[in-house]
Amino acid sequence: MGTATMSQIRPLGDRVVVKIVKQDKTAGGIVLPETAQEKPQLGEVIAAGPGKLDEKGNRLPMDVKKGDKILFAKYAGTEVKLDGDEYLLLSEKDVLGIVE
Repeated sequence: MGTATMSQIRPLGDRVVVKIVKQDKTAGGIVLPETAQEKPQLGEVIAAGPGKLDEKGNRLPMDVKKGDKILFAKYAGTEVKLDGDEYLLLSEKDVLGIVE
């Protein structure tokens, strides 16, 4: 299959592709070494699936859309590297909130 690019990934169901936003500084501006950084929990939705189906086969709308900045569960999803960038493929239920 070769190396996938972002334009080749279309999430299914209630899944979203999130570009991970690395936070390498504290709120006070202190730069953290990579070993001291926590697992990222902030990202930007790059692509969203059409939504999952309910028991009657009706499509449930997604609460998130492309471009949303989100907080997600700490150990959620599957990490993937595409074109040198880190992304996360996760279910909408792992999205904790939208950052406004």
